[in-house]
Amino acid sequence: MFSVTEMQTFEIFSIQHIGAFLFFILVSFLLIFFRSSLKSHQSKVKWTLFSILVISELSSQIWLITTNQWEMGSLPLHLCSISTFICIYLFLKPSKKAFYLLYFTGTLPAILSMVTPELFYQFPHYRFIKYFLHHSAITWSVLYFLFYEGYRVPRKAIWTGFLLLNIIALPIFMINILLDTNFFYLANPTESKTILSFFGSGIMYYVNLEIAAIVVFIITYLPMGVWLRKEKSVL
Repeated sequence: MFSVTEMQTFEIFSIQHIGAFLFFILVSFLLIFFRSSLKSHQSKVKWTLFSILVISELSSQIWLITTNQWEMGSLPLHLCSISTFICIYLFLKPSKKAFYLLYFTGTLPAILSMVTPELFYQFPHYRFIKYFLHHSAITWSVLYFLFYEGYRVPRKAIWTGFLLLNIIALPIFMINILLDTNFFYLANPTESKTILSFFGSGIMYYVNLEIAAIVVFIITYLPMGVWLRKEKSVL
């Protein structure tokens, strides 16, 4: 389960892959449609998600160190880790502005990461379980803040969120150059075949990244826009 060389047989859209994604959908469904029943257990839901995120980040670093695989590229500076840190911060201290960015980075990007994961290990390897549980918990946290804490996102947050993401990406880009890493996948696409594999290379890769980010932000906001209009009509 914790071996470095065993179980490197992950296949995209395999039974295990689909099963893990269906589990994510099932829990998401339960969090949304049974929120009235779960309200009395809100504190348990909150700290369970908090624990999953913290344990995911810590255990990943511990596994890499104990298996002699840790390198500069193992630093928690990928988008999922940034989203995780924002989640942890929000669980400890409410912040509307921090949630605006999390809403865009922690929903569709995290879901797409599970649809086309950069993963080599098959279930029940630790890396498989950690990957899907970690990315799922990021989106579940967004749902928690929306349905249990009452957070909302204004339309202008599309552009402020996009600007914040680019501001964060700038030092990450410099770190990649200095450390020869690939945080945020700004240096090149993923090693395994994912959506980023179709973004081309050179300057076009970055142009496509920016276009994709804007499109993802707009698509992500659509259900929020409908939700806000419905809430206003009720009032």
